[in-house]
Amino acid sequence: MSEFSVELRDIVKKFPTPEGGEVFAINNVSMQIKNGEFFSMLGPSGCGKTTSLRTIAGFEWPTSGEIYIEGEPMGHRPPYLRPVNTVFQSYALFPHMSVAQNIAFGLEMEKIPKNEIKRRVAEVLEMVKLTGMERRSPAQLSGGQRQRVALARSLVKRPKVLLLDEPLGALDLKLRKEMQLELKALQQEVGITFVYVTHDQEEALTMSDRIAIMQGGNVLQVGTPVEIYERPNCRFVADFIGETNFLEGEVRVVEENRVTVHIPVLKTDIIGTKAEPLSIGEQVVVSLRPEKTRIIENKVNMENCFQGTVLNTAYIGSDTRVFVDLGGVSLRIWEQNKISTLDPEAYYERNEQVWVVVMPENALVLHAG
Repeated sequence: MSEFSVELRDIVKKFPTPEGGEVFAINNVSMQIKNGEFFSMLGPSGCGKTTSLRTIAGFEWPTSGEIYIEGEPMGHRPPYLRPVNTVFQSYALFPHMSVAQNIAFGLEMEKIPKNEIKRRVAEVLEMVKLTGMERRSPAQLSGGQRQRVALARSLVKRPKVLLLDEPLGALDLKLRKEMQLELKALQQEVGITFVYVTHDQEEALTMSDRIAIMQGGNVLQVGTPVEIYERPNCRFVADFIGETNFLEGEVRVVEENRVTVHIPVLKTDIIGTKAEPLSIGEQVVVSLRPEKTRIIENKVNMENCFQGTVLNTAYIGSDTRVFVDLGGVSLRIWEQNKISTLDPEAYYERNEQVWVVVMPENALVLHAG
């Protein structure tokens, strides 16, 4: 048995443009997805993630390169002959059929015996917590329930790989968050490989074992949620995952993992941590996560302590978003509200003079490009 459930080897997918040219939807992408893994492809619209998923499903054939599923090359094999199933955002349920009939449809097409179909439909209904709703029509279900039916219909065929194309996109925020946890628990229960496409960073971080960040048809970084968030390998990944502040500068000193960067706008140096090899004189950006940057009221004798002025604040419940001017550059800082209070003195005010502190391990130095 292959170590990898799905492999993309040097996949290129080109589409013709109306002007007579070509556009690369996937640009020489290679990915290895492990057996039983919850793997997400994440990126902005048009980055190539859905096209990549469609090539795995067989809905699109690569211009060049090869897709392997369970170690076997797929070539131009059509979707119904691949050991995969796809769940779409639109659910694509048959409105004139009951829940049970929708789920059983694929098995009936395969001429599976009726007793076996009944047993497998009951099994998968229990798995997605819809037991007792067999006779309802899709119109009688909530959005979350319809999504579960779509999942059940795919899982009942026992695919080796389940492909999910933004399946929670049509749900409201609260239900989407509930379904994220349910989907992850379901994947762990059935133990099959899930390949998930989304543009929602929090969704990918919540559910995935590993994430591939895509942009312009390329894979920029593949890693665990912690690796992607804490050690992005370029400015785009740092900017796309979560929120961050960027300070542009030039490398002055490199000592093992520590880097001293001169920040012209601050007229001073900042000491940070490097994720990639850097050289003296190189133009770089320093990434400062808002929740890892601290505000204090008095200067302290420590590295990376800068004087600033509060520009504005926004109270959002779990934290207060503070915008601080550091000599011409505005820094976003998220202060967690750890104490429940109405005392206005507990919150920063506009024009208040403060000091901003960043620990070197929280100042990530990245290539400027």
